[in-house]
Amino acid sequence: MSDDTEPATRRDTGRVPTYTSWLRGLSDAELDGLLETRPDLAAPVPAGFTELAARAASRLSVLCALDRLDRFSLQVAEALLALGDPLGSGPPLGTDRAALAAALDLPESALAPALTRLRTAALVWTDGAVLRPVAVLRDLLDQPAGLGPPLAALLFGHPLDRLNRLAADLGLPTGYAEGEPAARITAELTRPGRLDGLLSAAGAPARTVLDRLLWGPPHGSVANARRSVSLASAASPIDRLLALGLLVATDDTTITLPREVALHLRGGRVFPKVEAAAPVLSAVARPAASVVRAAAGQVFTVLRAVEELLTAWADDPPGMLRNGGLGMRDLRAAARLLDTDERGAAVLLETVHAAGLLGRGGGNAEWLPTAEYDAWLAEEPARRWLRLASAWRRSPRVAGRCVAKDARGRSRNVLGEGLDHRWAPEVRHDVLAALAELPAGHAPSTESLVERLGWLRPRRHGPVVAELVRHTLDDAAVLGVTGRGALAPYAHALLADPGSASASTALALLAAELPEPVDHILVQSDLTAVAPGPLTAPLARELALLADVESTGGATVYRFGEASVRRALDAGRGADEILALLERHSATPLPQPLRYLVADVARRHGRLRVGAASSYLRCDDPAVLGQLLGDRRAADLVLFPLAPTVVASRVSRPVLLDRLSALGYHPVAETADGSVQLTRPPIRRAAEVPADAHPAAPRPLGPRQRAAAVRAIRAGEARGPGGEEPRPRS
Repeated sequence: MSDDTEPATRRDTGRVPTYTSWLRGLSDAELDGLLETRPDLAAPVPAGFTELAARAASRLSVLCALDRLDRFSLQVAEALLALGDPLGSGPPLGTDRAALAAALDLPESALAPALTRLRTAALVWTDGAVLRPVAVLRDLLDQPAGLGPPLAALLFGHPLDRLNRLAADLGLPTGYAEGEPAARITAELTRPGRLDGLLSAAGAPARTVLDRLLWGPPHGSVANARRSVSLASAASPIDRLLALGLLVATDDTTITLPREVALHLRGGRVFPKVEAAAPVLSAVARPAASVVRAAAGQVFTVLRAVEELLTAWADDPPGMLRNGGLGMRDLRAAARLLDTDERGAAVLLETVHAAGLLGRGGGNAEWLPTAEYDAWLAEEPARRWLRLASAWRRSPRVAGRCVAKDARGRSRNVLGEGLDHRWAPEVRHDVLAALAELPAGHAPSTESLVERLGWLRPRRHGPVVAELVRHTLDDAAVLGVTGRGALAPYAHALLADPGSASASTALALLAAELPEPVDHILVQSDLTAVAPGPLTAPLARELALLADVESTGGATVYRFGEASVRRALDAGRGADEILALLERHSATPLPQPLRYLVADVARRHGRLRVGAASSYLRCDDPAVLGQLLGDRRAADLVLFPLAPTVVASRVSRPVLLDRLSALGYHPVAETADGSVQLTRPPIRRAAEVPADAHPAAPRPLGPRQRAAAVRAIRAGEARGPGGEEPRPRS
């Protein structure tokens, strides 16, 4: 059983208050706060309060809750455990607010925020005026505030002769005639004024030994720690301390400072310094307008880069390494295509994979866009960015780790193994939350952010967290979450509940900053067209078919050529249809060279038709076939005439098509009945959407989900089996 059976003072009802009965007495709002703070308690929803209490007092769940405490709340929890667990065995007895405030040297009112957090998380429960920690905290915080175990716990199990010697040196009766020796010794040492006399008797050299163990760790190493000593035979300061019970041997080489002695030497204070407030962030103020412009411009770049990269990979997907991931050559090619560095390309690739837009295809041999990518393209630009940024915030993948080798000296590949870190989602959330606390346009220093997170998550602090903070800031700049180091106003949507009014308001801010899609282009006489902004989806699809992207930036430049016009003709577009499309969407008159290009390619397109014999060519113009038969470049096709308008070849139809296209003859295939067969290459997509790569920890529940869980817990309790006591039969 959990500590839901802990005895405490009886109330007027005569029932013994327990952890379970305390949970049962919480209001719906308090239970909602508990499930919001500890979402793992509702996965799955408990069948009643007994199950909820067992789960809330379990080691793993309490450990997760401790990892989310800030330094002040953790100090309060440690102080409560240090004061409220005098025996070191059985359920902690707890303490009151006045004693806790005195031990922390703070007014009682200053404890309210931390105690509220601890009570909301059900790590501390109240029995009248007594604050009681969950019993499992003793195991998880075995040295609260650097203090050792209580004296009663240290003396437990010592042989009787050792306890008798200690009792005799303290002037106490020996043996069991007047009760338990360990309890008698503990009561004597904790008697008011007694420790002062014992410390004086121990002498100044002994006090130096105690000072070394005073603020923790409370254990020291000595040879033959369990040697037989008495006050009369003591030959050293440590001997005198052992003989007076101011130190206790816990094994053959270890001595421990009892908790009561340490608290007395500390003057009743639990910590030398209580950090009740978070460190102030050191930040540089930047013009808010420039922050928004820089961040929104990066968002526009990211959306265009993702579309450009995945469209290119749909036609020519990169291969997958044997152990998964993307090769360095393909990563460098992606970086060149996106006009960024390798780290920036890695962040985008990991983000689109986490968002489910990129997956494994072709028998897990290559990387392809997924069907989700097509749905993503149909969304509003602001929604598209939110999906990418939200996937990045929740993902445990750290793209920046690909620049460093692992512990074995092996390289880490993008989309491969070795880039996961389970703390990454929480660090990203905490960094964004810290940035959101600053006034608009303020960019904090990395060092102050690391210090703030050290206070916010003291149990998860160190070089690893500092590295994750740096990676988070770099990734946020790449994805447009920040601009010039400050959080963009629309990025608050990442901290709000999806679908909430605040999230919608934040997205509206981004939508106002992004350029509106345009439905016109500027066709120029050098066979290029300039898109002055993002194009509407239909125009973008048609222009991507008809022209090749030459450069990107504030405007996108497309170039028309024989190959691109041929691509549109192969997809079934006619010459008149192509010119009509360009005239309809061009803000400038179509130049004559472009009309000539379309007409010339269309005139040659399909004049030759390839069929299957081994293969054959058919053309209504015998002169064209005569030209081909005389072309030395086509000698490898082994062409021979069958009729004035028909030529046969010994190579297969696909080879003949590709070879004649390369020679500039622009053939098209025809079916058995002689009709033209025009096909656009099929759109390639990954067979499956990637599995969710987010952490296995339960996601926070929404308000409606929490309310439903509370109702289910109360309903399960009403049915009886989950209750603390059986329901009476009617």
